[in-house]
Amino acid sequence: MRQHEVMNARVEITTLFVYGTLLDPDLRDGLLGRHVETIPARLVGYARGRKRYFFVTAEKGAETKGKILLRLTERDFQILDEYEELPALYNRVRVTVLDGAGNEIECWTYLPTDWAD
Repeated sequence: MRQHEVMNARVEITTLFVYGTLLDPDLRDGLLGRHVETIPARLVGYARGRKRYFFVTAEKGAETKGKILLRLTERDFQILDEYEELPALYNRVRVTVLDGAGNEIECWTYLPTDWAD
């Protein structure tokens, strides 16, 4: 898996890997005001945990199952970034995940700031 890279406004990625509360379609639809198509995926090399909020941390041999949100707009990301309380709780970073067929897909995800440690 590639190293993650902190959000860069010049990158045009419209997908987001989610692994916590954003797995709930009713919550997502309510936040975004529309239905977003998803596909199952997994983030290899990261383990999911939960304190007050869900988070993932790098861990050799681990894997976190989740979903990829497809065709997100800049407005969607603004709403989701606010929901995830960037940069206080999370940073949005680029990662490579595997879809159900094992294909690599580059997308964004939210990794915790120091609060999860």
